[in-house]
Amino acid sequence: MIRAVLASALVVLTTAAMLLPWAALQELWQRDPALGATVLLELRLPRLLLALGYGATLGITGAALQALFANPLASPDITGSSSGAALGAVAGGYWLGWSQPLALAGCGMAGALLALILLLALAGRRADTATLLLAGLAISLAAGAMTSLSLALAPSPFAFYDSFDWLMGSLVDRSLEQATTALIPAALACGWLLARTPSLDALALGEDVAGSLGHHPERIRREVVVASALAVGACVSVCGAVGFIGLIAPVLARRLTGGHPGRALWPAALLGAALLLSADLLTRLAPLGRTIPLGVVTATLGTPLFLWLLLRMRWRLAP
Repeated sequence: MIRAVLASALVVLTTAAMLLPWAALQELWQRDPALGATVLLELRLPRLLLALGYGATLGITGAALQALFANPLASPDITGSSSGAALGAVAGGYWLGWSQPLALAGCGMAGALLALILLLALAGRRADTATLLLAGLAISLAAGAMTSLSLALAPSPFAFYDSFDWLMGSLVDRSLEQATTALIPAALACGWLLARTPSLDALALGEDVAGSLGHHPERIRREVVVASALAVGACVSVCGAVGFIGLIAPVLARRLTGGHPGRALWPAALLGAALLLSADLLTRLAPLGRTIPLGVVTATLGTPLFLWLLLRMRWRLAP
């Protein structure tokens, strides 16, 4: 029932993403149907696919990381994997001179993987909230500073200008090749995580219980870290870092699944896709000639929910 409702909402949002703003598309179609079809297939379709795929990726990886760390605040942006992916993509694009989408995706994956490995080393798997936030914040700040330094010292004097929209998160003017490069690795990695649903549910009962049920906690940990890094890194390399979707979607999904972390992966994917697609639709409300970065919209909507989550956890732990 829940999946049906979410799927129906996605159908409505998908239709809106392809057709809105309708007036401009209708006028263009009446003047030149071939050009109108080109706009739909080469501009709006890649944007739609990236919104759906990136949102679902953030939802699934966020749910998997929250299950792994046993903490509702674990997400790709808070754990530093998004910042690490951005650093990897910048290093590959501006310092190694790699311009192919596949090469940049590989750099993004490597950066995200390094950030998650570092987080595990600093905070541990079942870190308390404060330790997780501090370790993730430290990694994010360090990766962000190194990204800015890489852009400032890049051979191209226009590196900052060229990468501004991407760094803030953007789905505009992406091609089908870029969408394919990001979404195929992300889909494979997310499929791997979805297949680990029983293991993640067992892990929530404790490592000893999971081991007695035939699961291997250490292997699960490695698989979640590697798959999450591959999925997030591939998407960030094309669309930039988008915050809060990977945090909010899993939290809402767990409320719909009775608190089961593994079973929350599918609802989190649907919620993440719906949230990111909704945010992308909001960016189209900008005045003509102006752009609103996608990351700004998600941060504006996600910050109050993040604060509510923190306060809720504080009230629950209060004596």
